[in-house]
Amino acid sequence: MDEELFKKGLEKRKATLGAEYVEKNLAAADDFTRPFQEAMTTWCWGFGWGDESIPPKTRSMMNLTMLGALGKMHEWEIHCRGAITNGCSVEEIRACVHAVAIYCGVPQGIECFRSARKVLEEEGLL
Repeated sequence: MDEELFKKGLEKRKATLGAEYVEKNLAAADDFTRPFQEAMTTWCWGFGWGDESIPPKTRSMMNLTMLGALGKMHEWEIHCRGAITNGCSVEEIRACVHAVAIYCGVPQGIECFRSARKVLEEEGLL
């Protein structure tokens, strides 16, 4: 594991998802899941999110559309919170859901709206 890339990834991951959430996940890792947590933090967050070519807000909107397209709604909710942290407005989140509905189908758009409403209400934005 590249220790510097891991540190960079840990910083990016905490900045988007919140330190408490990230630390809870890392603390819960055991011998079975720890290698994945470390690899994901290094690769996804250090290499991917660490590339400053795409601003965090834009990257968050990309993630919402990709996760929505894949139907990964648990992860979608986590990244919806991260998108808010990274400065996405309710209108921008809605536009991401519209893109999912247009390119992946209305039923998937409905799932995204359901998850978005839950997160936005919990965050006091609706």
